[in-house]
Amino acid sequence: MSRASLLVATILGVLALFAAPEGPRNTLLSAAAMAQNVGGMRTVSGTVLNADSQAVSGATVFLKNEKTKTIRSYDSTTDGHFHFAQVDMSVDFDLWAEKDEKKSAVKTVSSWDARKDFISDLKLK
Repeated sequence: MSRASLLVATILGVLALFAAPEGPRNTLLSAAAMAQNVGGMRTVSGTVLNADSQAVSGATVFLKNEKTKTIRSYDSTTDGHFHFAQVDMSVDFDLWAEKDEKKSAVKTVSSWDARKDFISDLKLK
């Protein structure tokens, strides 16, 4: 390939980036972020706590897939722990706990978050 052809190909490539509706910066960041989490799996775990920050046994923890709207659940252990395995990193999830008419705030497990182990405590109010 001649230097002139290489220069033209490079210029056309740069122009194509600027012609993208998202612009060059967002196109590159989106591709990088998506490539990072596509096909990856993570774990989501933590502890359910009461208002006094004591572990809560037997609380139901919910993990809702925001794409399919399916919900997985887990009952917290005697020491308040919960654990979800094989959570798709390319999808956003809502995470919350409930027990005896009390509910925690809803937390988002974001597809933008690159952590393989998402750990969060859920406080019932």
